[in-house]
This record gives sequence, C-alpha cells and structure tokens, in this order.
Amino acid sequence: MEDIFVARVMSTSVHTVSTDTLVEQAAQLMLENGIGSVVVVDDENRLEGILTTTDFVRIVAERQPKDQTPVSTYMSTDVVTASAQDSIRDAADVMVERDFHHIPVIDDDEGVIGMVTTSDLAGYISRVQSPSPE
Repeated sequence: MEDIFVARVMSTSVHTVSTDTLVEQAAQLMLENGIGSVVVVDDENRLEGILTTTDFVRIVAERQPKDQTPVSTYMSTDVVTASAQDSIRDAADVMVERDFHHIPVIDDDEGVIGMVTTSDLAGYISRVQSPSPE
C-alpha cells in the first residue's frame, strides 16, 4: 500500500488563540466553528499549547461554586445509536455523515452496552493495515 503522508490528510483550517485569551472566548470560538480544540500560539505563530473539549470538562469540574444546572438542560435527546451486530463500516459512515465522534451501542434487552468512537475505528484500521516500511 502506498504511504499516505500527513500533509495529504491534514486540515489546514487551524483556529488559534494566544496564551492570554480568556477560556470563555476560546469556548465561543470552538462553538462558532464546530471544532474540538484551538491551538495556542505566540506572536510568531509558534506552538504554545492546545485547548480541547476535554480541558473544558476539567474547567467545569473545578469551577467554584459548583454549577447546579442539571445535565438534562444541555443533553441531546435525539441520539443515534448502533447495535453490537452493526458493521463498523455502517457506524463509520454515520459518524462521517453526521460529524459524530461517539455512537452509543445498545441492546434491546440490556440497554447501553458500549460506545464506538472514532478512536476505536482508527485503532481497528491501524491493526488491519500492513505496517509502514521503516
């Protein structure tokens, strides 16, 4: 298989912020652009760090006083799911078409039995493809 280089698959639309940007502003930028991270750069566009949605989980968890708003206020209720017997191709197609990173796996009898993620699919592809030449 021909090697595919990062340049061929990377996104060139990178959203950046400076180290003194307020997290609220970074969050708004992420929401407005439907992105999961912003790259933190200095005045010369050199990498300083990255702020991701995972970081916002920590920000919310450490916020004092704790927010009393229930999850139900913000949760999605029209959830797309998969069953354990669905093909990974079908799951991947849904994820690409709907721009999802996670799909809950449900069973009619047991309810939620798992989660399939983009990382799961990438790991599968990594294991089934021939290793790159050294």
